[in-house]
Amino acid sequence: MTADLTLISTASVMIGCGVYLILERSLTRVLVGLVLLSNGVNVLFLVASGPAGRAPIVGLSPPPATMSDPLPQALVLTAIVITLGTTAFLLAMAYRSWQLTGHDDVQDDVEDAAIRRLAAADEASDSYDLSQRAGDEDDLVEPAQEEGRPR
Repeated sequence: MTADLTLISTASVMIGCGVYLILERSLTRVLVGLVLLSNGVNVLFLVASGPAGRAPIVGLSPPPATMSDPLPQALVLTAIVITLGTTAFLLAMAYRSWQLTGHDDVQDDVEDAAIRRLAAADEASDSYDLSQRAGDEDDLVEPAQEEGRPR
């Protein structure tokens, strides 16, 4: 089996550009990156399926070497449907973000910013300190518990 180098390089460029765009903060760029990534993977599915052949249902029993494999085609159709649903969801999120804020950039989470600030200052957060104190209190055994009596 020989693979077409042009299709493989096209798919790899599409996947690379898609991954780069998915890592952006703008939801429209994430959307374009998702479409590029999924189309690149679909092309790789079709390249991996091998050369075109006869349809598997034509004729009574064609030799297996001349039949095309229907599984990659089914995988590509399923991937197209999943990409369509994900694209619709991302479009709705981008539109709602644009309605609320006037842009479609994803903002940092408040908790993530606090954790980043604490990590830069090399300090522990309040919740970590509280969980450590609660863990230390659990280690203490009351005398009533040692004798088997309820508190």
